[in-house]
Amino acid sequence: MNRPSSPAHLFIAFTRLALQGFGGVLAVTQRELVERLGWLSTEEFVETLAIAQVLPGPNVVNLSMMVGDRFFGLRGAVAALAGMLTVPGLLVLGLAACFQQLGAHPVALDALRGMGAVAAGLIVATGIKMLPALTTSPLGRPLAITLAALAFMLIALLRWPLVTVLALLGGAGMALAWWRLPR
Repeated sequence: MNRPSSPAHLFIAFTRLALQGFGGVLAVTQRELVERLGWLSTEEFVETLAIAQVLPGPNVVNLSMMVGDRFFGLRGAVAALAGMLTVPGLLVLGLAACFQQLGAHPVALDALRGMGAVAAGLIVATGIKMLPALTTSPLGRPLAITLAALAFMLIALLRWPLVTVLALLGGAGMALAWWRLPR
């Protein structure tokens, strides 16, 4: 397994990762950390992401700090966090300054809609790539896919609030996983 050579390497990698996404980089994160850089296995990525999702804050920011901490402790966590936030933050500030003039332009609105569709496709593709990791999950692939389909149905089709769906299905998933863990 590969590892970053320094906190500066973490900073550059997470800056590069953050600049590849618009509205979220989770889809790109798996490809970068597992496939391109080889810093995590698929199973390690899924486990780290699961922890990142239950912590407060954006999932990928939490994940970046955990990866940085794993390799260089606090220095690595700070470097990875700075990589995720510094350059994208400056870009967002610059775009916000320009948005007042360009925001109502039809081309800008169409571009934002197109980016939303691309982001949705990337998330689906990442989910498909992560399916093999479900073979080692206590839930197993069929039950995990069933819970995902239920979540989609409740949120997208029935318009249930996300908090309710997370509490219901997340709680059920955790209880089922705990029940299926070997004693």
